[in-house]
Amino acid sequence: MQSAPLLRIGTRGSMLALAQAQLVQRLLAEAHGVGREAIEIKVITTSGDRLTDRPLSEAGGKGLFSKEIEAALEAGEVDLGVHSSKDLASHLPDGLVLAAFLEREDVRDAFVSVKYRTLEALPRGAKLGSSSIRRAAQMLRARPDLEVVPFRGNVDTRLQKLEAGVADATLLAAAGLNRLGKADRITAYLDPLAFPPAPAQGAIGIEIRDNDNRTADLVSVLNHAPTATTIAAERALLATLDGSCRTPIGAFTELNGVSCRLTAEILSPDGRELYRDSVEGAADEAATLGTKLGRLLLDAAGPEFQRQFKG
Repeated sequence: MQSAPLLRIGTRGSMLALAQAQLVQRLLAEAHGVGREAIEIKVITTSGDRLTDRPLSEAGGKGLFSKEIEAALEAGEVDLGVHSSKDLASHLPDGLVLAAFLEREDVRDAFVSVKYRTLEALPRGAKLGSSSIRRAAQMLRARPDLEVVPFRGNVDTRLQKLEAGVADATLLAAAGLNRLGKADRITAYLDPLAFPPAPAQGAIGIEIRDNDNRTADLVSVLNHAPTATTIAAERALLATLDGSCRTPIGAFTELNGVSCRLTAEILSPDGRELYRDSVEGAADEAATLGTKLGRLLLDAAGPEFQRQFKG
């Protein structure tokens, strides 16, 4: 008779999500001296996976890649959810918490093209494939001559679309390409201060029930404290801005010993309006810094700017 698994991981079924879940599985098995088979991976199809006919921003935004996994957590069907932290809603459901973060990967966006080496090398009128409104807004601000075309799909699908000539270039998270062993497809990296990435980009988050002390103890060994600090700052910023997939928000956190500097920007979807600022303070007050910067940006932008993201 097969024994019950030590832990049950809930994850999406994409290649990247599975790679991330398998990484967590391996690290947990090594940390607790068990075989990988003792930690079960349960694939859960999410709303975001089923939605292929329109941009995520039109269907509810953030949370579309996590709510079914969170429902399985709440029902006790899995013990932990493994997520790309940038896909999580700014407010988690009651009773769920982010208990640990793996060490953050490269936070930068990567420029990928089979024709051109850099963003600057794109000719006027070139097609840039992206369904991220942040990336689209940042690109249109830097290069208003570009045509942004929709580019939904997983990493392999987007790379295939590039090969097929649907677009001349695209932007992808460097972290995802690295985790899939596809770093060789990167033609250039975007400066994260010039083009701040999505809040929490590059960080794998582990979500559990807040009353599950056993799982909390088991996953605590994986928590990377500096990553937890940067994510605390960026998620507090996101929550203050009420950020969703319909709000172009970029954020970049720099840690220097015990100090933390957070830079962020909010843009209009066409890139014409930009509000940007930075705050600095003690690393152990990262969440407070994120809240402070969010309020500064909201004050600078004013209610007219904010109104375009409501409804």
